[in-house]
Amino acid sequence: MHPHTPPGHPPGPDTASDAGPELLLRRTLRRHAAGVTVVTVPGPAGFTATSFTSLSLRPALVSFCVATASSAALAVTRADRFAVHLLGADDAGLAERFARSGTDRFAGTPHAYRDGGLPVLGAAPVWLAARVRARHAVGDHLLVVGEVEAGAVRRTTSPLVRHAGAYTTTHVPADVSAGEAAGPGGPWGGAARRTSAAGPVRGC
Repeated sequence: MHPHTPPGHPPGPDTASDAGPELLLRRTLRRHAAGVTVVTVPGPAGFTATSFTSLSLRPALVSFCVATASSAALAVTRADRFAVHLLGADDAGLAERFARSGTDRFAGTPHAYRDGGLPVLGAAPVWLAARVRARHAVGDHLLVVGEVEAGAVRRTTSPLVRHAGAYTTTHVPADVSAGEAAGPGGPWGGAARRTSAAGPVRGC
């Protein structure tokens, strides 16, 4: 496959070609739109992350990574389960709270505890709970793999997205149905916009 440039649109300069690998990766990831989540573990501990992804459908495996220097890293290494909360377009404040260091991130944040002391946030439109199946030290991060055990889609909303160092969102198709549950409803049952950023997103 050969790169295609529309007529009258010369390719832009390859400004990052001579950058070191770390700078090149930073520049590249700023241009990668990623969904914003909050990961929580017993403790309670939690942090904002954009690294959540699915690994397998059968079995239902998901993963995230956390920086080993993160304040939540120790709790993550001790946890046997975790919850991932997919944030909506109006949850930028929640994302900023769980990305901020030196504060009690759960203070003033509605949450309830599942079995084993796993905190589940009340405001998140979607959440999943998983049991840890593997941990791998990868560079300066810890990669965690979990098997999904429970979760719910509480409501349909535009997602919170991180792009170019800021929070933004995307349009939700009209045919996306509300209230699609992946399991028990849990403690609480069932056009682009950009917001200001509050520093780097923690985790990966």
